[in-house]
Amino acid sequence: MYISPGGRVLIYSIFAGYISRSVAGSYDNEGIAIFALQLTYFFWVKSVKTGSVSWAVLTALSYFYMVSAWGGYVFIINLIPLHVFVLLLMGRFSHRIYTAYTTFFILGLILSMQIPFVGFQPVRTSEHMAAVGVFALLNAVAFLKYLQRFLSKQEFRHFFLIAGVAAAAIVFAAVVGLTYAGVIAPWSGRFYSLWDTGYAKIHIPIIASVSEHQPTTWFSMFFDLHILVCTFPVGIWFCIKKINDERVFIVLYALFAAYFAGVMVRLILTLTPVVCVLSAIAFSSMFERYLKDDENPQADQSGKNDNLYDEAGKVRKMPHEQNKDENSIGGNLRIIVLIAALFIILLFVVHCTWVTSNAYSSPSVVLATYDQNGRQILDDFREAYFWLWQNTDDNARIMSWWDYGYQIAGMGNRTTLVDNNTWNNSHIALVGKAMSSTEPKAYDIMTKLDVDYVLVIFGGLIGYSGDDINKFLWMVRIAEGEHPQDIREADYFTAKGEYRVDEEASQTMLNCLMYKLSYYRFGDVRIGGHTGFDRTRNSVIGNKNIDLTYLEEAYTSEHWLVRIYRVKKPWEFNRPRIARSARKIKTKAALTKKTSKKKKGSLKNRPTIVKGKASRTTV
Repeated sequence: MYISPGGRVLIYSIFAGYISRSVAGSYDNEGIAIFALQLTYFFWVKSVKTGSVSWAVLTALSYFYMVSAWGGYVFIINLIPLHVFVLLLMGRFSHRIYTAYTTFFILGLILSMQIPFVGFQPVRTSEHMAAVGVFALLNAVAFLKYLQRFLSKQEFRHFFLIAGVAAAAIVFAAVVGLTYAGVIAPWSGRFYSLWDTGYAKIHIPIIASVSEHQPTTWFSMFFDLHILVCTFPVGIWFCIKKINDERVFIVLYALFAAYFAGVMVRLILTLTPVVCVLSAIAFSSMFERYLKDDENPQADQSGKNDNLYDEAGKVRKMPHEQNKDENSIGGNLRIIVLIAALFIILLFVVHCTWVTSNAYSSPSVVLATYDQNGRQILDDFREAYFWLWQNTDDNARIMSWWDYGYQIAGMGNRTTLVDNNTWNNSHIALVGKAMSSTEPKAYDIMTKLDVDYVLVIFGGLIGYSGDDINKFLWMVRIAEGEHPQDIREADYFTAKGEYRVDEEASQTMLNCLMYKLSYYRFGDVRIGGHTGFDRTRNSVIGNKNIDLTYLEEAYTSEHWLVRIYRVKKPWEFNRPRIARSARKIKTKAALTKKTSKKKKGSLKNRPTIVKGKASRTTV
């Protein structure tokens, strides 16, 4: 079986699932990390195939590069030990595998601990314990192979039974004891959610609130992989048909990457490389079969057989029968299959080009929409961030939902309370509590956090579905997880259990800070014959007369997509309210006789100012 590297590279270069993270404007850590991921796997396969220490060292170095680039390096440090473990179960232990894995594990462990944000995690977290366990198991198997030379079968069987049970019990007790003692940290929430898809929504809603952590739909799978969804299982079958140590790794990679991609939509990125490899295997195997010439025996074989007569019992085939072969493929069938395959590949190229152009070529801060006038560009995000940069103090603190933290810090050059790192769940929950509370309670929280401005995203005017009102329930859930005595998700639903923003919405919803900041002055805007009509929710808002006491509107973008409010200082709203009729300076009704003779508005001893000279006043 021949695998065309050129075909694999061609598929990968235009693959929509990979371009989504490597195109300009959406370039992320994964754009670097996927290269490091594949480089590590390439060196690992070479080290297993050759048993060379040099290839194993290169595997460890590329793994170090991967650790420094992306937190998804855990996928490597679990898949490679799984490969070794499966090979041991299949009875494929060899010195090549022992040399490759032990060299990679020891050197990779030392190098990965040099990364500051990793530190001692490789020896203190559950995500790395599988690699440690396989390392111990591999050395135990190598030791047993060594002892087998000196012991009889009966002695070896007895020793293996006792030593195996004792070692398993000791390792199990040590892992459990160290975990309960806190030396080994348990699995993190993201890894728990990979095995239990409902875990994050119940226990850690901030993980479930991320759109990239949602389960993958079939539409998303086909949108990113297209026809390769159907072809890469064929490549798996070809690998299993002619299995060896290296192809075991490819099969394991494909199966686990496909499972994880189904659990989280963002992990399609890790599936795309192996899909390219297996699809290249499928297509190259098919082309190899349908493009090769049949080896038809020639009727004239006088150079090989000098006998004048045929052997007894064998009847010579007629010329028209010599060209027939049970495994031969007709010319018409070849043409049909090749044309169909080329047509499918052409559709794949067209689809990837279209997806790249329309879905993955626009940065997330610039939106594109289509109407009767053609394509329209909505640049509200950059306008708002530029306004922050130009019109706020350098030390101003911005409160917004964590989705926009990196953008505000990078494009607005201002400090945010929470950002996309999402490591501090309690801080994010506090911001969610402020957004979910009434204005006075939210002001107390904002005062403690030294907030100067509040930024919200509102899509009701243009029909943008990714605004904060649609994300609001996640803010409530995250806040409820940390402050269950103050925030309850049920209070934001109607009596029928519906999430609404119209007149049927609950009073808690109508009076919360997020609702007020989103719909402030929106009740005066007429859309489609109605005032205050929300195009995103397709309803008229329930509270059109919104007044703000503790905040004031500072900036609203052209399409109302970004709204910024300034938090008032205590002395700005605590001043006693003066009636309008009392806001005049009271004077005497009539002037005295002495002052009436003087001209009104004249100044005594008025200074004379001459351009270019200092002014002098005569006293």
